[in-house]
Amino acid sequence: MVARTVKVKPETRNHKGFFVQETAYELVGIEQSGWALICIDEATCHYVDSDNLKGGEIDHVDFD
Repeated sequence: MVARTVKVKPETRNHKGFFVQETAYELVGIEQSGWALICIDEATCHYVDSDNLKGGEIDHVDFD
């Protein structure tokens, strides 16, 4: 997978319900359930709803 830089929409929450920082993230992948794994660095990652991502080619993700 080619690494992509993405941003999150305002007031995006992670899978635990906490707000995530509005900054640039590296998109690691998107699960079939719709959760996207995004990371700021090797130690800071979040699962967020993929509908809350903006930038890159997010709308063209294929789950095959």
